Amino acid sequence: MPDVSVVIPTRGRPDLVGRAVRSALAQTLTDIEVIVVVDGPDRVTAAALATIGDRRLRVLELPRRGGAPNARNAGVRGATAPWTALLDDDDEWLPTKLAVQLELARTARAPLPVVASRLINRTPRAELIMPRRLPAPGEPLSEYFTVRKGLFHGEGFIQTSTILAPTELLRRVPFSSDVRRMQELDWALRALHHDDVDLIMAAQPLVVWHTDENRQRISHDMPWQASVDWLRRSRPLLTPRAYAALTMSVIASMAAPTRSPALFRDLLREARAHGRPGLIDYVTYVQIWLLPQEVRRAVRDRLLNRRRRARAEPIAVEAAPEPVLDAAW
Repeated sequence: MPDVSVVIPTRGRPDLVGRAVRSALAQTLTDIEVIVVVDGPDRVTAAALATIGDRRLRVLELPRRGGAPNARNAGVRGATAPWTALLDDDDEWLPTKLAVQLELARTARAPLPVVASRLINRTPRAELIMPRRLPAPGEPLSEYFTVRKGLFHGEGFIQTSTILAPTELLRRVPFSSDVRRMQELDWALRALHHDDVDLIMAAQPLVVWHTDENRQRISHDMPWQASVDWLRRSRPLLTPRAYAALTMSVIASMAAPTRSPALFRDLLREARAHGRPGLIDYVTYVQIWLLPQEVRRAVRDRLLNRRRRARAEPIAVEAAPEPVLDAAW
């Protein structure tokens, strides 16, 4: 039995998934299995994976497309290790990722710990380390994940490729097949709602998250209404502060391209009726509706990269964290 099962969902991106698989197989923790779940018939990807000569690699081809959450769940069902780590096909791991997380998991107090980490967010213009800080003792995790205290979204963050969790937990709390965006946040909120589950964050970045690239992403065509529906269903898992922050940042960033005054008012009313907005939420909300996303991203990357260079802090495994971002920036 391997120590960790690695689950990588993919479809139609043979070069990217090859990079992800090689980063998993190059881990210093060698007693692993890597399960690539091909989401529907895809001969090119299957052929590319067949060239990787490593007995630890297994390829599971699904008969039809079901989306990334369904593919992850299928991989988890096929996992044989007590721990499962998730890796998106367009990301990659640093070599000590699994070893560091497994050591943290073994020291956990909760029976079923979720272990995540910081990551290097690599865009065409900059490299940023996120999240900026780790959870404070007693801090509601829904607020840690969502509430910003500055112009750049926030203090906390969780991303799929950073997650290591007990296989038992991932089977008990599967990914929701009807959630297309914020899948990791949806899963984390539901999993951490259980009394026997807790979150541990590795202080160093262990993942390279490739974002803002010129390829199709789920977030590019996600209808804002579907995210509003998800937000309302998830309200019992969120504090009022977190509910307002999500509405006025992530949801607003999806709705803002409509330039609809009615929608501007409706989302603001939603945040005030069911949440507790802070001053920074109002500032964020206004800038999202006034500035195009491309402008916000360019300004964000330039400012944060300049700040990092001024501190002479290189991007490395042990590097200090930088302010973070989300879809709103």
